[in-house]
Amino acid sequence: MASITKTPKGYRAFVARKGIRKSKVLPTKKEARDWAARAEYEILNGDKIAAKMKLSELFDKYAREVSPKKRGARWETLRLENFCRDSLSNVSLDALSPNDFASWRDQRLREVAPATVAREMQLMSSVLNVARKEWGYIGVNPLSDVAKPKKPPPRDRLPTEDEIERLRHCAGEDLSKATTRAFHAFLFALATAMRAGEIAGLEWNRVDLERRVAKLTHTKNGRPREVPLSSEAVRLLRMLPELDPVFGLSSRQLDVLFRKSRDKAQIEDLHFHDSRHAAITALAKKLDVLALARMVGHSDLRMLQIYYNESAEDLAKRLD
Repeated sequence: MASITKTPKGYRAFVARKGIRKSKVLPTKKEARDWAARAEYEILNGDKIAAKMKLSELFDKYAREVSPKKRGARWETLRLENFCRDSLSNVSLDALSPNDFASWRDQRLREVAPATVAREMQLMSSVLNVARKEWGYIGVNPLSDVAKPKKPPPRDRLPTEDEIERLRHCAGEDLSKATTRAFHAFLFALATAMRAGEIAGLEWNRVDLERRVAKLTHTKNGRPREVPLSSEAVRLLRMLPELDPVFGLSSRQLDVLFRKSRDKAQIEDLHFHDSRHAAITALAKKLDVLALARMVGHSDLRMLQIYYNESAEDLAKRLD
């Protein structure tokens, strides 16, 4: 049976049937009752719904009801729309098998990199898990038995001093120009280990130059953090013109403009994100492991091993 309770924000409907629990807060009691009745029907008739529902319909439902609650909603929605164009999406939920997804994976690997396929499979699995746990449409996630592509070895590319100078020359010194600010953002990333998206979203009301702290509210793992700023990072910020956000660039603009300067400088295989590897490698000489993990936003200390790229030659020098 469904229960409806009054809350400060409206009415909470709660449903528990066949081991599945669902709840939602709605503005009016009538809406809460309607939602509860629909939720109970879906739980009790999940097998019948699955027999009729195509995978594309499930993707669409997830994109409308679940994705908007996530920070990466736009990426998810676009990816789910692309899934709906694949022949796999025409299969009904009750007919899906691990073989269907294995065939899709193998075909997709001929088109894009393994890391991309792994991310797409993770999203598909999230959709199927919600369909199983919360909507009661399926009893088993068929994708759970399909092996994901092996991850490629982590990058260990670090920018050289010569490459940084070549980038500086190609980007120019006029910070009123977006191309120059994109390179300036790269230097800031080298000083702070901040990601491109974090730098692009940085606003002045979250920067305290006196305390030398930048507060990040939107991060990759969803947890806010405060980034300590070195004297070099503060110097770079003070040089910028009065813009808000601080660098006056979106993540997309930052990526495009950096690649433009990189190509002009005739530098091969250097990504903006390589600055994070370089910064963490340099910071590891100054901070202990816990302090470094807190600064760069890694809750799993093992992630530092991926970004720490000091060479054996440099380590040998530190032994003397």
